[in-house]
Amino acid sequence: MKQVIKQGLALAALAMSLAAVLTPTQAQTLSLGKQGLELRAADGRLSDQLKLRIKRWDQRLDSQGRTLALVQDADSGRLLLLRAEPDGKQLKQLARWSGPAYATEQLCLHRDAQGLLQLFLLGDDGLSEQWLLDESGRSAPRQLRRLATPHAPLACRVRDAEAALYIAEPGVGLWRYAADAEREGRRLVLADAQSDEKALLQRLDAWLAATPVAQATAPAPAIVLPSAQTEPVRAQGDAADDPAIWVHPLRGERSLILGTDKKLGLAVYDLQGRERQFLPVGRINNVDLRQGLRYGAQSLDLAVATQRDEHALVLFGISRQDGRVRELARLPTGLDDIYGLCVGRNAEGGLDAFPNDKDGRVRQFRLKRDAVQKGGWSATLVREFRLPSQPEGCVVDEAKQQLFVGEEKRGVWRVALDVAEAQPQLVIPVSESLHGDVEGLAIHDSPKGRFLVVSSQGNDSYAVYEADAPHALRGTFRIGINAALGIDGASETDGLDLTSANLGGPYREGLLVVQDGRKRLPQGTQNFKLVPWREVADKLGL
Repeated sequence: MKQVIKQGLALAALAMSLAAVLTPTQAQTLSLGKQGLELRAADGRLSDQLKLRIKRWDQRLDSQGRTLALVQDADSGRLLLLRAEPDGKQLKQLARWSGPAYATEQLCLHRDAQGLLQLFLLGDDGLSEQWLLDESGRSAPRQLRRLATPHAPLACRVRDAEAALYIAEPGVGLWRYAADAEREGRRLVLADAQSDEKALLQRLDAWLAATPVAQATAPAPAIVLPSAQTEPVRAQGDAADDPAIWVHPLRGERSLILGTDKKLGLAVYDLQGRERQFLPVGRINNVDLRQGLRYGAQSLDLAVATQRDEHALVLFGISRQDGRVRELARLPTGLDDIYGLCVGRNAEGGLDAFPNDKDGRVRQFRLKRDAVQKGGWSATLVREFRLPSQPEGCVVDEAKQQLFVGEEKRGVWRVALDVAEAQPQLVIPVSESLHGDVEGLAIHDSPKGRFLVVSSQGNDSYAVYEADAPHALRGTFRIGINAALGIDGASETDGLDLTSANLGGPYREGLLVVQDGRKRLPQGTQNFKLVPWREVADKLGL
């Protein structure tokens, strides 16, 4: 027992030394003593004590300046979240739960950009977990993700200001991981294969104290919260890709979301995220739709998706009564590696489709219904142009008769649709606000303004520009964790869609739907997140 306490005290000293560069001086202090965790007043007197053999622990301040501590019982492995009460005289238990199935070698807390408290539990066999904690004590801790870390880590600490998790690995050095669960990646920032453990700890302490947090050159994106999420897609891995919103003609709250599972087919979700229909049409990548199209005496709602195995367009009809989707036709495009797509209403009131190829080609097809053959459809090539490299996301701005296309490496191009020989112009280049890969595009058009939203996949954010030239930047945002509803944030977004229609409830001013490349809370297959446009407008002052 003495040896366990001695090791605990040594680790506590390390944690406190590393925390010196992270945590401000407090009027009341927590420390690990011989009998357990001790709360002391400013004059050093013992106020309260948690008598427990403690294996690991860490601390943070809450929004009111009170001290929070996370400790692990050395015997049972249980984890306890505690708070020093405002009177400074007692420790209150906020949560208690079983530790992970593996042996925990290190733990450390993290306060993220939203102000949410998170916990890293590092295993001795390279398995680790990240958890979301509720400081109010009303909700149980929830796992955000699993991650691979060094075997037998010597120490860990998070520098909140840079959202970075640092892990010391004996015989190697210091690793830096992204602390944000929506991001990935690690790199070795301090190689040290020669020092013994004590010397390595001293070097790490000095490195953290001396290395400044890098200052961002652009304002941090605002954080908006999702209000709902769809059920995860059926396929594993990188599967969800692109959504399209169908607006119910009479009751907005009954609107639907079409979402591609690019390995299996097309799913249809309601606004609560429940899957209502699935069409196993194969590897479709992007989908888009338009409503109230004129074909003869009929008014039709049509959706189009790119079928990658057949290099074709899949045409769907959508029932105007209940949103039921059915396949109508498969139309060849002549493209070699069909990829992205968007659609728009043409001057005749019918539908034009704009599929693109990975080689940079973009083609415009006019979809026609054969008057002789009942139910027959055809696609007539109208024009073709090429971008320098791979495009994918695009959107048709019918109000101004222009097409916006995202070239993943360079930015957003604009093409005039009312000029037959118009050539694309690069109008929004990649910048500090718009990182490559440039992915999904959509337009919000209302009396309050016309805005172009672009997925900035390279930094897991979204940029909002004025849809009209010169396309001034109005701000950037990220989609964060809605802890109250148990919905994780969004990252690595491919496709997105946006409507300004009144869909009721939180979506009275419109709805933004984005693909989420990393499903957390809990970890699972990819899905789509729903965000009220009002959230975006409020945060960016639109």
